[in-house]
Amino acid sequence: MTYPQLRSEDPELAIETRSGLPALVLAALGVVYGDIGTSPLYAFREALHATAGSGSHRENVLGILSLIVWALTIVVTVKYVSFVLRADNRGEGGTLSLMTLARQSFVGKPAWILVLGVAGASLFLGDAIITPAISVLSAVEGIQVVAPGLSGWIVPITVTIIAALFFVQRFGTSGVASVFGPIMAVWFLILGISGGIHILDDLEIFSALNPLHGILYASSNVGHAIAVLGAVFLAVTGAEALYVDLGHFGRRPIVTAWFFLVFPCLLLNYFGQGAFVLANPDMTKHPFFDMHPEWARVPIVCMATAATVIASQAVISGAYSLVRQAMHLNVLPRLQILHTSETHSGQIFMPQVNAFLFVFVVALVLYFRSSSGLSAAYGIAVTGEMLITSVLLFVVMKHIWKWTTVTTAAVIVPLFLIDAGFFVANIAKFPEGGWVPVTVACTMGLIMQTWMAGRRLLAARTRADEVPLEGVIHRLAKRPPPTVHGTAVFLTSDVEGAPTALLHSLKHYKVLHEHNVILSVVTATEPFVPDEEKIFLESFSPLFSRLVITFGYMETPNIPRALVLVRKLGLKFDIMSTSFFLSRRTILPSKKGGMPFWQDRLFIVLAQNAGNATDYFGLPSGRVVELGLQTVI
Repeated sequence: MTYPQLRSEDPELAIETRSGLPALVLAALGVVYGDIGTSPLYAFREALHATAGSGSHRENVLGILSLIVWALTIVVTVKYVSFVLRADNRGEGGTLSLMTLARQSFVGKPAWILVLGVAGASLFLGDAIITPAISVLSAVEGIQVVAPGLSGWIVPITVTIIAALFFVQRFGTSGVASVFGPIMAVWFLILGISGGIHILDDLEIFSALNPLHGILYASSNVGHAIAVLGAVFLAVTGAEALYVDLGHFGRRPIVTAWFFLVFPCLLLNYFGQGAFVLANPDMTKHPFFDMHPEWARVPIVCMATAATVIASQAVISGAYSLVRQAMHLNVLPRLQILHTSETHSGQIFMPQVNAFLFVFVVALVLYFRSSSGLSAAYGIAVTGEMLITSVLLFVVMKHIWKWTTVTTAAVIVPLFLIDAGFFVANIAKFPEGGWVPVTVACTMGLIMQTWMAGRRLLAARTRADEVPLEGVIHRLAKRPPPTVHGTAVFLTSDVEGAPTALLHSLKHYKVLHEHNVILSVVTATEPFVPDEEKIFLESFSPLFSRLVITFGYMETPNIPRALVLVRKLGLKFDIMSTSFFLSRRTILPSKKGGMPFWQDRLFIVLAQNAGNATDYFGLPSGRVVELGLQTVI
């Protein structure tokens, strides 16, 4: 059987025709750059604290600043902006998109690429619980500078803001998102102006542009280099958001925003902080807030808090999007998805994911109680995901872009070594808090592996019990049962066998509808499938037809809406006289064969808590008939 081929199109041009470039650049500021835009609150400070008490203060500042500048230049500008953003999967980015793109380049779709994709997705979720905690906490800590007597209120205020942030998710982000961009634009201008003013405190700070300062600093402070590199990496956390949100804005707006506003303002602020602490060596506890005049500190704390809330919102929305992709690729069980916008399908709310993130974010704030403590937990997940991105990018460059091995290695190997250096530096923070994202990532990886393995076993058991559809149709043609008016749609994941729901329906009701459609839903390796290529229809007899509907992994599967397209192919039916037949399985663990018994139980729990197919496929609940059966795996 052949299915429709997916066509290629230029997603960036399509995006820009719907909205002007300036508007997309402004919107990208509020979503893409929230995380990296709040790094100046803590990155330079933590690097200074990591090297406190060793060597010359001036050399330490110049060395740290040099490392930050070149980390931003190489990791973000060279790796992500120049190369990774070009590896889009029909306009979509992110670890799972890159994974599917890389797997397409091999005939056999090797399992190791799937493993890397699952690991990258798991690490992203590990990072997603830390970003809101450290971002909001670092902003609220500005209270210590404004009113030291209120220091005891930092954690309660942080928890309150986080609770409000997660509570409003159910109402959607469309209204708030309209002001995200302007707020972040103002925030970046504040970063650039405040930093630019203090550069005048010590113009020697520009010597940090020389990478030798960073290299010599690292080589002469070997004992502190690992800790400092782990802190320096905080300046580039959020770089992966450029790729994750590629599908929302396209490459041009993201690149334009980076070069014309984000990158210059970040550099100005870091240089300003460096010059400020050179001129004021005793003010390194909170250099970002201390370098502002007293009259400006309260507004700066308020703006920083708003910026960190926006950064957290972007990560939360990214987690929803990633989990939805994983569900559609059958990497995770179905979870409830609520659409919060009538016009934008990407604006969704996932109650289970929201609750999971909220519990863990609040737990982190209560456990670590400071952004300095949380910085120890930050980094491992992000650096691990960046390493995976480098490996998958190598595959794309060599097999899809058709670069030579030498050229590909010349680009990827240096980037991989830099990522590996940051990864090793962050691994050193494992006992102090790095275990948090690793534990979350491993747990999510186990859940994904269990779900995929369990689905394979379940599919194998189902195929063993099913009979060929053609045989059933042939027997029914010889001895046709009574028919009733209307259309019956039988859902099945196996496009070849007779649906279990059909066999059970015949067994219990002993009748057929006058039209019977065997329906399978397939998820493509592309993010979106054009309407004219969604449908494959095949007629077996006047009674039976086979229908295959293909959705992209970024689309929300809606069967009734897709069935409207089927009418153009000649299949006539009335939705009000159509019944949808599904199988509801009760899964029992097997004492031998299959997965270990504990993993069988985990798969059964996941299956029991998965969302039902009626809601997932948008079926009208009053037209659905579910037939139960038991399956041992």
